[in-house]
Amino acid sequence: MTEGHSPGLRANALGAADTAMMAVAGSAPAYSIAATTATLVAAAGLASPAALLYCGIPMLGIAWAFSYLGRAEVNAGASYAWVGRALHPALGFLSGWALVVSATLFMVAGSLPAGALTLSLFSPDLAGNTALVTVVGAGWFLVMAIVVLLGAHVTARVQWIMTGVEVAILAGFVVAGFARAPQIAVQSFSWSWLGFGHFDGFGGFAAAALVAAFYYWGWDVSANLNEETKSARRAAGAGGITGVLVVLGLFLAFTVMVNMLLSADTIAADSGNLLDVLGQAIWPGAGGKILSLAVMLSTIATLETTLVQVTRTMFAMGRDRTLPAALGRTHPKWRTPWLATVIVAAVALALFVLSNFLGSVGTILTAAISAIGLQIAFYYGLAGLAVVITYRRELLKSVRNLVFVGLWPLLGAAFLLWIFIQAVLTNDAEVNAIGLGALALGLVPMTIAWVRRSPYFTRHSEPVADPAPVAVPADT
Repeated sequence: MTEGHSPGLRANALGAADTAMMAVAGSAPAYSIAATTATLVAAAGLASPAALLYCGIPMLGIAWAFSYLGRAEVNAGASYAWVGRALHPALGFLSGWALVVSATLFMVAGSLPAGALTLSLFSPDLAGNTALVTVVGAGWFLVMAIVVLLGAHVTARVQWIMTGVEVAILAGFVVAGFARAPQIAVQSFSWSWLGFGHFDGFGGFAAAALVAAFYYWGWDVSANLNEETKSARRAAGAGGITGVLVVLGLFLAFTVMVNMLLSADTIAADSGNLLDVLGQAIWPGAGGKILSLAVMLSTIATLETTLVQVTRTMFAMGRDRTLPAALGRTHPKWRTPWLATVIVAAVALALFVLSNFLGSVGTILTAAISAIGLQIAFYYGLAGLAVVITYRRELLKSVRNLVFVGLWPLLGAAFLLWIFIQAVLTNDAEVNAIGLGALALGLVPMTIAWVRRSPYFTRHSEPVADPAPVAVPADT
């Protein structure tokens, strides 16, 4: 499967716990909470925890889909390979292309907060200096690119430090926040916050779901690392499921605390530094700085996992010659897709710098980043359908198969398709044009690869027998 003298990716570099930690880091819990909670509360109010819960349930269905697809085929391309084999090579290619485009744009979006949050730990005034923020953000991005280049083992070790500290901080504030709630809460918790009663009808749920669904994006990095994971057919998928469960718990806990400890006026007025305000409420003085540190670590950590996703996907596409074959080669020592890493890093850095110093480019990129949700919904939804097709002869042989390989992934696929349609209906025309146009742009390299008779386009779907259960390992 390797190209030329390339030795391929390094097998058995990661364990089950490593992939679970990478999945948590991919969803960037602190960054997601800080960046999106005010928007979610504005859309859903007291129903914001319910929006996260009812978006998390179908997302778990997609995580189960990735688990079982990974048991059928270990491939760093993940949805690119699985959708192509189960549904159609064109849909598989576009799934891979959607991840490449969305991940590259997200890295542009994430570098600026990384720089601003780092500087804000020293002085809030420094965080307003565009040039300095750009330099620091670019510096963090380059550091993460070098870490990813050095191999999966080094990547995981760095991730354990960053995400380990982040999750420890978040968990500590969950305990402290609920412990202090009787003294500082502006309103008492109600189980009705997890029901449907606080949504403003179906339209209110749809508006909240558009925000809540994409808290979770990124956990599937564990699937892109499957060729580098021990016991890959089980551990990589279990890591993704564990990641979704962990971040679902953190998202729910913090959203409930925000509703309990902060008033609606405070949330609206301090949307840009919501975790700082929440931290001050829980631990006056130091609390805000500590939670800001967690957000900084989360932002930097997710730059790393996003780089892993896009480079492994490009590696698989290069190996199949659906993109230039050179992308499918690995460094002889580090066993990483070095050319894909260099190209992605160069493109993302160029877009990042241009977007911060050239207004028109920045406006276009803002719309492009808003369109990322379309691409995510596209490839997640197709993966949910792909697992049903892959195991189609096994679905009715047991209740386990029917639920975890059939109904739950189908629920996830239907939910993501609905999100895709809702986003198209509510996005600005410019956002839709860029989001759908970026997907359509993938038709160009796909056509070239097809004309050149890439072996990827000759694969056929065969049903897979007896999907053994994927249990979450105890050590994760």
